[in-house]
Amino acid sequence: MAEKLVESDYIVYVDESGDHGLESVDPHYPIFVLAYCVFEKESYRLASTPALQGFKFTHFGHDMVILHEREIRQAEGEFAFLVDPARRGPFMADLSNLIAESEFTVIATVIKKQDLLTRYTHPENPYHLALAYGLERVQLFLEQQGQDNCRTHLIFERRGKREDEALELEFRRVCSGANYKGQKLPFEIRFADKKVNSCGLQLADLVARPIGRHILNPKQRNRAWEILREKLFQIEGRLKGLGLKVFP
Repeated sequence: MAEKLVESDYIVYVDESGDHGLESVDPHYPIFVLAYCVFEKESYRLASTPALQGFKFTHFGHDMVILHEREIRQAEGEFAFLVDPARRGPFMADLSNLIAESEFTVIATVIKKQDLLTRYTHPENPYHLALAYGLERVQLFLEQQGQDNCRTHLIFERRGKREDEALELEFRRVCSGANYKGQKLPFEIRFADKKVNSCGLQLADLVARPIGRHILNPKQRNRAWEILREKLFQIEGRLKGLGLKVFP
């Protein structure tokens, strides 16, 4: 009987930005971003989750609303009140503070789809590429924490039965050894409905697009990027290829 793995002190929430298809490339957003937000469980339980609830109580009076980056950006649905500058300003300032003060590490992989099509005759699926690069770097992060032999759960938002099955198949293939080092990764995948009021998934939802916007236009001021850059996984000050992997 295989020895049972010790549970990791960390949990990872994953979200995406952009379309991973290659049939057509949006000229305004020709990239696919997969962002991994790594939380230490105790900090997540004791600080991040109550801070998010407090933010919701302040701005909505309850904690049932689900934060969605797109709806916030476009002032839709629960966030329609953000068309009012007098309310949008304090909301965005508090949201920025919430993200800045939440303790988590970001590992983001960005696939430049047009470059991928230009460079490769038979390009790989951008989602699969981003998944593998991200899992390899999550494992490296856990090695740095002495947690690389522990069982770590990665939580993905459900997208649909067929998409989830394809993702799980690729996830397990990478974890079985189809990765850069050819090592087995002690990761478990879990799916959560987007209606689930998960603090980690909501914070992850706010991460991917600002990173993508920075890659597309690094000279444009991007307050969210300025906050997130400080959370990107680094080793001895090295960021490129670790917390932020851009391919090709």
